[in-house]
Amino acid sequence: MPLDPEVAVILKALESAPPMEGMSVAALRASLAYPPLERRTAVGEVIDLAVPLPGRVLAARLYRPQERHGEGVTVFFHGGGFVIGNLDTHDHVCRDLCAGSGAAVIALDYRLAPEHPFPAAVDDCLDAVRWIAQNADALSFDAARMIVAGDSAGGNLAAVTALRIRDEGGPRLRGQVLVYPVTGYHTPPTRSYIDNQSGYSLTRAAMIRFWQDYLVDERDSAHVHACPLLAASLTGLPPALVVTAEFDPLRDEGEAYAHRLLDAGVPVTLWRYEGLIHGFFRMGLACAKAREGLLRAAQWIRSAMNA
Repeated sequence: MPLDPEVAVILKALESAPPMEGMSVAALRASLAYPPLERRTAVGEVIDLAVPLPGRVLAARLYRPQERHGEGVTVFFHGGGFVIGNLDTHDHVCRDLCAGSGAAVIALDYRLAPEHPFPAAVDDCLDAVRWIAQNADALSFDAARMIVAGDSAGGNLAAVTALRIRDEGGPRLRGQVLVYPVTGYHTPPTRSYIDNQSGYSLTRAAMIRFWQDYLVDERDSAHVHACPLLAASLTGLPPALVVTAEFDPLRDEGEAYAHRLLDAGVPVTLWRYEGLIHGFFRMGLACAKAREGLLRAAQWIRSAMNA
């Protein structure tokens, strides 16, 4: 399909931006824009939290809906190549997921590379999910109705968290929402890495750079907790929603993970959004099709949480 016309406008506006692979970490982090508060969806309550974990304290943000339709919670891990992104860059996404699902959302500000390379973010996400489950009563939701979710690098962290809970113990998950997730390494490149390597915001060169920042040792690219597509078995994992975009270098690895889950007997819903690009979950205010995808995912969460 052709590129969505509203996405084409977004890409036109980004033409003058410097390539991500050539920017400093500080400049990359400062370049991430997000909508002003008055344009974001209203929710019932937003509370900043401090999550005490062994040897560190992580910031998190709790969202409660105005109209509650479930007792569960979605733990959300933001995207950004393991290097950029924070609670503010994805605040509008979490608000929409909270309002659309009618249930609480907790966004986690996990540690970023290159200051904290693999497996720091992986450990943060697992430990935080366990802490959230242990404190569910105090936070007023049902730990038995927990879902992990994330976009891009956050989708990787959600998938890996589900794998580690299966293998190492932790709260039972009702589902995992993997939005254009990173599931494999950049080399050898998939067909979508080749076809969409440039011209659609996220480039193959940028992904190579992010991986270099994330992994101290390239040999870690063979580790299942870095590339979950390499897992020997995906049996016993929670139901999954996998969302991909047509013009995305990561499209094929996300869909390959979805098919491996299906082959392992895991209930999977796979949506490919034709005409859209990587990062579209953050583009709902500028693209109607992107907003439709985000709200549709929120409905999936509501159904999975209350199943």
